[in-house]
Amino acid sequence: MDKRKIKSFYTFLQSQETAQRFLQHCYRKIQDGQDEQNSYANCTTFMYYLDHGLTFYESGKKLSLLAQPMLFFYGMTHLLKANLLAKRPYYPESTSMLAHGVSTRKRKKKNYAFLDDEVKIQLKGLLPYANDHLFLQKQIPFTKIKMADLLALIPELVPLFDFNHQQSLTTVGHSHSKVLRFPLTLLDTYHLTQTAFTQRLQSYLPETTAVTVDEDAIYMHLRKPINPPHIPFFWRIDDSTIHFPTYRDHFLPVSEVVIHYLLLYNLSMLSRYEAGWWGELLAFRSDMDFPLIQKFLKTTAEKIPLLLGYQLYHQWVEDQS
Repeated sequence: MDKRKIKSFYTFLQSQETAQRFLQHCYRKIQDGQDEQNSYANCTTFMYYLDHGLTFYESGKKLSLLAQPMLFFYGMTHLLKANLLAKRPYYPESTSMLAHGVSTRKRKKKNYAFLDDEVKIQLKGLLPYANDHLFLQKQIPFTKIKMADLLALIPELVPLFDFNHQQSLTTVGHSHSKVLRFPLTLLDTYHLTQTAFTQRLQSYLPETTAVTVDEDAIYMHLRKPINPPHIPFFWRIDDSTIHFPTYRDHFLPVSEVVIHYLLLYNLSMLSRYEAGWWGELLAFRSDMDFPLIQKFLKTTAEKIPLLLGYQLYHQWVEDQS
């Protein structure tokens, strides 16, 4: 991902003329004969989704951690809606799609620990709808999940887990490479034979041209480099490295955008409705929750606008080719 290109593309879309032209290109793929009409009808809303989303992020970066979860969560929902409007000209088709699509326990237990807290996926709402239409998954592969399991899949947070001797992700390649390298030690952590592990990988890498093995690793040779979001891989934006879950328990074939959404939803709820816990966390920093949340908020503020901007940019590049 070229950060400068994505930021420039966001700027490019901030006029009615360019927003309408972009949407018309996207809608032509639908082939319903309404691409021009729908693009004119949606271009202003599309611009506002982008503008409001990016403004929430920029405003949040200037504030303390106290208010960041709410601003980043609503910034993310606006950018998600912009992406959906680029693919779904009649979005939202019903009011059920306007709900968040996730829930959390309303009353927190005594001795509450963020890492052990869970969120539950709902059948309808923005999250399952976006997962279906943006990331092409009919169903999120879990119904509820702990915060620790979500944080462990964000590459920028891996060093914090490494200090606890929990290498949750393994580096397997680089954005520009046509070869992915999987250490043979993964066969032990996944409890799979070499053949079964390779078959699992190939189901997510259909354009594999060859598979080679040496004494240390399995190499997947690709027709072309993979780009985010490519389930079940995760990208680190500062060095463009590609990461894969180290342990079978962390193998969650889902977009990293979904992971950030779930974490931000829960943090935004805590900052709004659990003022006592949230205030103590920020004031006393008494356990591992604080450095993980602090690093996550710093990471998500930069990463999600880039990932969702790349989705839009990639559609434009495809349409122009």
